[in-house]
Amino acid sequence: MSDNHHDQAHDDHTGPVKTPMQMLLLSFFSFVVPIFIIIGLVYYVTSANKEAPGAADAEKSVALRIQKIGAVEVRDANRPLKGGEEVYKAQCSACHAVGAAGSPKFGDASAWGPRIKTGFDSLMNSAIKGKGAMGAQGGGDYSDIEVGRAAAYMANAAGAKFAEPKAPAAPAEAVK
Repeated sequence: MSDNHHDQAHDDHTGPVKTPMQMLLLSFFSFVVPIFIIIGLVYYVTSANKEAPGAADAEKSVALRIQKIGAVEVRDANRPLKGGEEVYKAQCSACHAVGAAGSPKFGDASAWGPRIKTGFDSLMNSAIKGKGAMGAQGGGDYSDIEVGRAAAYMANAAGAKFAEPKAPAAPAEAVK
């Protein structure tokens, strides 16, 4: 009985490695394999610039991601303002000529009627800040006055009697 007890006590104090071959395999898998995994990951990360998903032009997509936040655009402040019809043809006709995305068609009095009833200021505010599927038109290629002229032109074609916005008068000090 004591022999059996002695063998069991000896087995309880030994580890899972019983032979030198097991020790060699344990060393290999514990140290060598992780080193190869780390080398492979480093190679993958540093191998080349990766394109952004969906980017057709990698250089352009990188330039867009690292561009400065603000931009300065210099415009001629003294250029003559465009008329409503000209702004409509250049900016608004893409959607309003065909009624795209629920926009009222040019000259459709029934579609423009509820908008005309809200008044010119509300109509111009919607044009400048955007409404529904229409994006904001203010701050783009045309000044707010020019966008207002286009809104008046479209509303007048549907039966409104809005006056086209005038250019702001120059301050008296600037004229002198």
